[in-house]
Amino acid sequence: MSNEGSSQEAQGPCSGLRVLDFTTVISGPMCTQSLGDLGADVIKLESPVGDSCRYSGAPFREPGFSGFLSQFNRNKRSIVVDLKNEMGRDMILDLLPQIDVVIENFRPSVMGRLGLGYEVMAKINPSLIYVTISGFGSDGPYAEMPAYDQVLQGLIGLMPDQGGDGPPALVQGAMADKSTAMTAFGGVLAALLARERDPERRGQRVEIAMLDAYSAFALPESMMERSYPPLRNDVSVGKDFFRSWETADGHVVGLIIQDAQYAGLCRVLNRPDLAVDPRFEKMVERFQNWLEMVPLIAEEICKIPTEEFLAKTRKEEVPFAPVNTIDDFLADPQVVHRECVVRREDERFGTVQYLSPPVRYERTPASIRRHAPRLGEHTDEVLTELGLAADAIAQLKEAGAIR
Repeated sequence: MSNEGSSQEAQGPCSGLRVLDFTTVISGPMCTQSLGDLGADVIKLESPVGDSCRYSGAPFREPGFSGFLSQFNRNKRSIVVDLKNEMGRDMILDLLPQIDVVIENFRPSVMGRLGLGYEVMAKINPSLIYVTISGFGSDGPYAEMPAYDQVLQGLIGLMPDQGGDGPPALVQGAMADKSTAMTAFGGVLAALLARERDPERRGQRVEIAMLDAYSAFALPESMMERSYPPLRNDVSVGKDFFRSWETADGHVVGLIIQDAQYAGLCRVLNRPDLAVDPRFEKMVERFQNWLEMVPLIAEEICKIPTEEFLAKTRKEEVPFAPVNTIDDFLADPQVVHRECVVRREDERFGTVQYLSPPVRYERTPASIRRHAPRLGEHTDEVLTELGLAADAIAQLKEAGAIR
């Protein structure tokens, strides 16, 4: 596995597709990385300054090469193009017939101002899938506002509940960005399928707003009690479903849904009386009386050490787990067995740890073929592959259009 010259041949289900990736930070790069994992040739088009993630997300292996960059930009090749340079923009348009998918996550008006909007590109390549990711979509009062993950977390309404009795709390991770990325990933694949089924192989514009994607991802549980307005549930039990349980020496997490699971938990706790309590024995009654059940269960769990409790619940097939640290997760036997995290050698920097591609294909495996690229590492390689002659590349460099 190398970033120099040819890489391991892609075998994934997207092998043969070429993606031109204008995106930065997380919402776009995570989407395009997933396409790269599935075999697509992802060309990361960067400005002369580069993706801002190059300069955040320590540790750094060298200036402009961070852990942030590594975790969202494997299986890509980097070219540097100044899109404000007319020669650079025209070069992109000239190469467009060889591109299957364009993905960008600028504010809605930016690509149009650069002369690279969907209407321009679709005239050149009617089969193009053009994906635009933004904070609030292309219309509405917030359309041109900048948006980051924290802004969307504040907007969708969960922070007060997440804060509990304290101040409103953010999820400690870019959940709005990442859910948007996975929504965009699914959108790309669906648009490619639609093109494949179309006798004229027409592409289309695909729009993903972070506001739409994150609310659709995060709010179904909260919308349950708002499903049939004006009816409302008078008693909210959310915090007692999504909770940790204190043990004698730590904490565990778990949930009891099925009757057999509840009966098994009662055996673990040595409380046969709770197993036959008419308030809790059956699922319907158990949900109706959940708030009465929780303190009784919590009182018993806190008497048992964590490892003992987990061993017993696993034997009874009751779904509980430890509250791991990240290092605990990396050492977990199931994680190790499944190779959820893999190590790959980078000849530039040594060992790099990656989360594995999460979908396993029997015939067309996903793979990690390339490490994240240095800024502009593949400009000459990619442009040569796309048919530019050496003298044309030299002229573009001299004009400052590429690097």
